[in-house]
Amino acid sequence: MKVHRFIANSAREALSLVREALGPEAMILANRSTEAGIEILACSERDYTSVLDQYQDDDASPALLAPTPPPIQAPDPGINVVMEEIRAMREALAKQMNDLSWSSQQSKNPLKTAMLKHLLSLGLSPSLTRYLTENAPNDGDLEQALEWAKGILTRNVSVLQDEDSFLDEGGVFALIGPTGVGKTTTTAKLAARYVMRHGPGKLALITTDGYRIGAHEQLRIYGKIMGVMVHSVKDEVDLSLALDELATKHTVLIDTVGMSQRDQMVTEQIAMLSRARMPVKRLLCLNTTSTIETLNEVVHAYRGSGLEGVILTKLDEAVTISNALDVVIRQKLRLFFLGTGQRVPEDLQVAKAQALIQQAFELQNGQGSQSSKHYEDSELPALMSTDAVRNDTSVQGIQIA
Repeated sequence: MKVHRFIANSAREALSLVREALGPEAMILANRSTEAGIEILACSERDYTSVLDQYQDDDASPALLAPTPPPIQAPDPGINVVMEEIRAMREALAKQMNDLSWSSQQSKNPLKTAMLKHLLSLGLSPSLTRYLTENAPNDGDLEQALEWAKGILTRNVSVLQDEDSFLDEGGVFALIGPTGVGKTTTTAKLAARYVMRHGPGKLALITTDGYRIGAHEQLRIYGKIMGVMVHSVKDEVDLSLALDELATKHTVLIDTVGMSQRDQMVTEQIAMLSRARMPVKRLLCLNTTSTIETLNEVVHAYRGSGLEGVILTKLDEAVTISNALDVVIRQKLRLFFLGTGQRVPEDLQVAKAQALIQQAFELQNGQGSQSSKHYEDSELPALMSTDAVRNDTSVQGIQIA
């Protein structure tokens, strides 16, 4: 019988080596702890059976026959408990080391600590804040550091060049997003802007919102005021037929049904727009009053094969716009328009990067001590040393130089 010897750092690793070499039915003959690690002696099932058969053929006494070792089994549950405790201790130690590292940075560079606290109170995510702070110049005062941060943020906000280029380009645009973000009102605002520039004859409106009571009628009223026909579609076939009928129109705006970003129908909606016979450019409407976590989830759900751009809505209701700007920057989205109220078409503005960043800083300053994002120095290490902050790859593409 050929006996194999395996040594590893843990019982789990040693058993894995046994499985790889001899298969899942391998026989464990012995195991022990050594200075080199856990040692296991094992043989294949065939070798063990052949030896057993040999003893039986020689009429060996049953008392002399070794008991049949059980097939290889999973490690003892106690080993799993120990391994989990070791893993937890390692994670706790790593966190403490990161906390100590940040505490050391705080004492060595109070300027960056002040900058960090200010950007966090602004409402930016810890990952973006940490990235900016780590790359900020080491000299100067807080005002200069914040001006540097404003410049970096402004440079990384991609916006529409001007409204004329959007209105003159034409094409088919679908406004998508969750329920209640203002897609229908924004569609009416864009339509009114277009009619004021090119007249009603070259524009068409389509609604796929057959779920909300009065949704179709709301857009139809806007269309009647502007002299634009509104077409209602229910499915992919209806949409293709409508787009074929409207092929001669310069611009077509589609108001889609709103649904939660967690609804499986979001994927079906995106697929319907992607399979249309004419290219449909998707504009995602984002509610500025939502949290960063919610906005990130919405973008991931509605992004699909790619977004033409985004429109920020409800700026008139938002305490801060930093959360939305943070998502736009980290998700590398192109910002088209800003919805600042319910009036059609007045409350729609073309996004300007520098003005937006300045507004974000001014809103924070205006809140003062009422800001819910105020942190003490002692809270910063725990906040900034988490794995989620350190491993957020979305900040890596941000241009600093």
